[in-house]
Amino acid sequence: MPAMFRSLALMGLLAASPALAEDFDPQVMPCDGRSSAWNLAEPWEAHTRTFSNGKTRVAMIDTVEPAGGWAYLLILSPPYDELGSRQCVLIGNGGIGFSRMDFAALTADYDPAQGLIFSLPVGSYITGEDSDPVHDLRIVLNQATGDVTLHWTN
Repeated sequence: MPAMFRSLALMGLLAASPALAEDFDPQVMPCDGRSSAWNLAEPWEAHTRTFSNGKTRVAMIDTVEPAGGWAYLLILSPPYDELGSRQCVLIGNGGIGFSRMDFAALTADYDPAQGLIFSLPVGSYITGEDSDPVHDLRIVLNQATGDVTLHWTN
């Protein structure tokens, strides 16, 4: 969707839904229909990366709508279930996605005491304000337990 149309759609959506994203409230959610390959951000090779010798995959999801929350981070990672499938989680803002995401700026580190640590800038549209603040989102993934914790700065 061209940027101009996305901006117009965002203004219309926010006018109709004043409680869309009042606060920055990142959440870890189980994968659902939003995590479909249909929603992988194009080009795929620029919006997906693997870690831990391919055991963990991180990808950017673009659901297009709602315009104020279209971007999600998808994480496929250990632990594995009884069928050998990895866990799948989506990270979004307030039950929807982020208003923007700079996947190219994704960084990763490993701390043996915590696990994999990802960092990337994401945006949140604040209803009633002409702004889209950027937040540095930090995701800590413990591949042994499957725990995913979020930390952020404004």
